Amino acid sequence: MSVEELTSLPNVIESKLYDRLRGDKVRCRVCERRCIIPPGRRGFCSTKININGRLYTLVYGDLSAIESRPIEIKPFFHYWPGSTALTFSTWSCNFTCPWCQNWSLSKTFPDPQRASYVSPETVVNSALKRGDEGLCVSFNEPTLLFEYSLDVFRLGRDNGLYACFVSNGYMTLEALEELYRAGMDGLKIDIKGTQDVYEEYLGGTLVDIVWRNAKRALQLGIHVEIVFLIITGVNDDESTIREVIERHCKELGPDVPIHFTRYFPAYEFTNPPTDVTKLERAYEIAKEVGINFPYVGNVFGHKWEHTYCPECNYPVIKRLNWRIISYKLNEEGKCPRCGTQIPIRGRRIKKLRLLF
Repeated sequence: MSVEELTSLPNVIESKLYDRLRGDKVRCRVCERRCIIPPGRRGFCSTKININGRLYTLVYGDLSAIESRPIEIKPFFHYWPGSTALTFSTWSCNFTCPWCQNWSLSKTFPDPQRASYVSPETVVNSALKRGDEGLCVSFNEPTLLFEYSLDVFRLGRDNGLYACFVSNGYMTLEALEELYRAGMDGLKIDIKGTQDVYEEYLGGTLVDIVWRNAKRALQLGIHVEIVFLIITGVNDDESTIREVIERHCKELGPDVPIHFTRYFPAYEFTNPPTDVTKLERAYEIAKEVGINFPYVGNVFGHKWEHTYCPECNYPVIKRLNWRIISYKLNEEGKCPRCGTQIPIRGRRIKKLRLLF
């Protein structure tokens, strides 16, 4: 395919964040890998390409999946509870997790010659027709869909839709702030563990970047929740768990939810599923450290997937997996028993609908 044919495709548009370097090289500024890419080559994620000294994305509107999903599945527990978001994704990833749950998407490189194209208008109109209250980029790493997300989020905001990412948190600050200005107000970040886990399994990436971005998102007013997938033999020792929890409390404060999620074997990783007692111990440590809203996830029917008032321990929201089965917060979002304010982003549930 010629350069002219490639750049004429709707999926191929010039990136908004990059530097032009000597020798027609470019430096991508969308993710913190900051790949320096020679002419005709792609970056680490394979979704960005240098064409004649300019950086292009190959995945604008090339969607690998699109469907309405409950926001609790992400998981977001304090963000638009009981709502659904039109959730969409593209291909590839900027991390190398060998346990990836969505590996059929994240381990597939985009092919612009075979790409689909879904316009931002189509996505937003689909969300409105389905009755979704928001938009969510998920399944694979949403940072790779950065340029497209900006346009979808702006259009969604104009139509009253919330916008969120389910991310590994490795975007640049510039990208994060651009997304915020476009309307993103929810960010769920997966923490993989301590620095040694990032070095051994994730290609030398830096955990400090992830915490930095989570903290900056909070400063911008974005709703943040953290997920810590606890993986057998990788990050399930108590010292690692405690270090993650203590850093969460230090960087983000006691009111930012943290979800301790059970791992199951996937892709190239065959270690046995996480011992549930490890998740329960993580929950106990979080409460000891002072985190108000820890959760145990991926364990069907567990009592610690409910939201408890941090003052009186009353279960203000009960869940069964991703379904809300009881919602007791009053009109002001307070515990009905003791009056403690529970931090929730989005409209309150006034009448519990059938969410099964």
